[in-house]
Amino acid sequence: MPYIGNTAANRFVASKAATQFSGDGSTTAFTLDHSVGADEDILVSVDGVIQEPSVAYAVSGTTLTFTAAPSSNSGNNIFVYYLFRTVATVDHPSTSALSATSGTFSTDLTVDTDTLKVDATNDLVGINTATPSDMYYNELVVNSGDEGGITILDTSSGQSALAFADGTSGNARYRGRILYDHSTDSLSIGTAGEQYWTMDSAHIITTPKQPAFLATASTNQNNFGVGSDVTVNFGTEVFDQNADYNGTTTFTAPVTGKYHLSTSVGLLNIDSASSYYIIKILTSNRTYLQIVDPDFGQDNAYFSMSLTVVADMDASDTAAVKVVQGSGATQTDIEGNGAYTNFSGALLC
Repeated sequence: MPYIGNTAANRFVASKAATQFSGDGSTTAFTLDHSVGADEDILVSVDGVIQEPSVAYAVSGTTLTFTAAPSSNSGNNIFVYYLFRTVATVDHPSTSALSATSGTFSTDLTVDTDTLKVDATNDLVGINTATPSDMYYNELVVNSGDEGGITILDTSSGQSALAFADGTSGNARYRGRILYDHSTDSLSIGTAGEQYWTMDSAHIITTPKQPAFLATASTNQNNFGVGSDVTVNFGTEVFDQNADYNGTTTFTAPVTGKYHLSTSVGLLNIDSASSYYIIKILTSNRTYLQIVDPDFGQDNAYFSMSLTVVADMDASDTAAVKVVQGSGATQTDIEGNGAYTNFSGALLC
């Protein structure tokens, strides 16, 4: 009867199901009739004994390699039965979309020349660049081009951050951090797992750990000695942001920098016969001072001296305030009133 289609073939040819070899006692490698993908894709018999895959033999493409050379018994004593065969490989059409739930790439991945480059050999990723290895820090390189950039999208009440970690628990996960709080429109920078610098929505910057202190006197130092330095005691801390003031007399610089230091010392019962009065801000690097001749024609009951400097200090350098009466009677007091006698400082840069 008539039919639609090509004329049917009058014979079919099946692929060989088995291959036979003869051992010679020395040859270990034999060529198969078909390419196979794994050791378990064939069943091998030598002298009637089934061989264990990956132990007695291994395959690679069309090459069968024995661990030990098969014996040289007469006739075909090696039988290979094909359980599975590698027939061909299939390439996905370059003009067609690919849909998959997951994928593993064993070599580099390139999307549209340089839109995305995954360098599998060096474990690098480039966005808008095909050569992330050109950069110094190159694990992730984004070529932003003109007015390009990276956006972290969040909600109006969320927090977004860029973290620098050196561990997988606690604040080791964010030892360094740049954080934006959308609920307050504030930007913070932190180190050592803590927040140290914040700019609020009004662009006001606060640095809660920036070294700064104010200490005042609360008790008179009466009839202090003549002719030598007397250390002024500022025993009341108004504030000490980074705990760098020792609570009595001395500020210790936590880091090298330029520090604004200021003092005012109230003196009582000035001796007009003294050759001078000096106040000093004494640091480890140098001494700053102010001097006055008290020859006012009489002994003043009240007199204030003040001094302000920008001092260069190294880490662990100290600063304290000293008073010196040059000569005369031991009658002058340092006033224990914080409005007149105080000591302050802050790191400028």
